[in-house]
Amino acid sequence: MDQEQHMALALAACTEEERQQAMARFAVLRPHINEGVLLSEAARDAGVPLRSVQRWLARYRAAGLVGLVRAKRSDMGNHKLPAELVALIEGMALRKPRPSIAAMHRQMTALATQRNWTPPSYSSVYGIVRRLSPAMVTLAQEGPAAFRNRYELIYRHRAACPNAIWQADHTLLDIMVLDANGEAVRPWLTIIMDDYSRAIAGYAIFLGAPAALQTALALRQAMWSKPNAAWPVCGIPDVLYVEYVPRNIFHVMWPFVLCGPSALSSEEIRQFLT
Repeated sequence: MDQEQHMALALAACTEEERQQAMARFAVLRPHINEGVLLSEAARDAGVPLRSVQRWLARYRAAGLVGLVRAKRSDMGNHKLPAELVALIEGMALRKPRPSIAAMHRQMTALATQRNWTPPSYSSVYGIVRRLSPAMVTLAQEGPAAFRNRYELIYRHRAACPNAIWQADHTLLDIMVLDANGEAVRPWLTIIMDDYSRAIAGYAIFLGAPAALQTALALRQAMWSKPNAAWPVCGIPDVLYVEYVPRNIFHVMWPFVLCGPSALSSEEIRQFLT
């Protein structure tokens, strides 16, 4: 592979932000490279310090456009603080309500002094908090429901074709109905969703907390063909994600799911469950 191809591959591996940064720096150098303008004049016209432009030109001559990408520090993401102190900062940042960065910095500085550690700077505390996973922060601060709505379906949505991945989810509906005793209660909705098409393959509405029976009824409807021709979703998924139902409960669910004229044999059921 020649040098030009190597440089092209290196630039292609950069992020869009890094490529834009490289092109912006090259725009400062272009008058000097293409038109012979003095480097000092090009730097003055662009409002960039001459030392910076000289450094960019040296990198461009050595590595091409990829040399204009900001070099990442080799120790980026590595903390010089004690691991226990880093864990304490992360734990404080996940508390609800989260204290301010200034409050965390004050507490960690006092603790570090007490234990003869190097006190963290404000920027170090801020950097540790900033690098926390947004999904983890959402789970800690807003709870599992917000986490599922914001992240779980997105992260699991990787099916390559219909019926590759199904998800079973439960939600408490914002309506009131009368139960058998005449009391107003909120019903539950269980849905079976196909990850690839985002189509609803089956559902069940019921009173009481989600259980294996309700999930099985929704799954049975999802798997079998529907009497409505406008609802063609059916089949057996390769992978099924189920909440609130442990894996061993599937042995209770399957008699409800597979009842019908074309039920699978017990051997086929065992093969599917493994």
